[in-house]
Amino acid sequence: FVARHCLVVTDGFYEWQKQGAAKQPWRIGMQDRAPFGLAGLWERWGPRERRLETFTIVTTEPNALCAPIHNRMPAIIDPADFPAWLAAAPGSASLLRPFPAERMAAYKVGSAVGSVRNKGPELIEPLPA
Repeated sequence: FVARHCLVVTDGFYEWQKQGAAKQPWRIGMQDRAPFGLAGLWERWGPRERRLETFTIVTTEPNALCAPIHNRMPAIIDPADFPAWLAAAPGSASLLRPFPAERMAAYKVGSAVGSVRNKGPELIEPLPA
């Protein structure tokens, strides 16, 4: 955590909301549908000839939008804070806070997003009301 910060750029993420025995997937992103940066940490493993580079996404408490869906959310870094996060500046852990809910949007999607075998733009389409 001290030195290997990164940003994972995306335009949305999924969380599954428990509904009894079933789980409903939600797609969550920015209201303007713009890409955004998730707080990440990276690591390099193994000898040079078989080096593996990996990353993880840091999570935080959910904001008001995400709390009814799930008990956590990815830590979203505000673009103004990208330099501080990437430099692992002193106090950068304070950037790991819930992102303002009013800048975000969420909608239900079909359960097909739960399988890596499924591909296509229809996976991000909202379910009919």
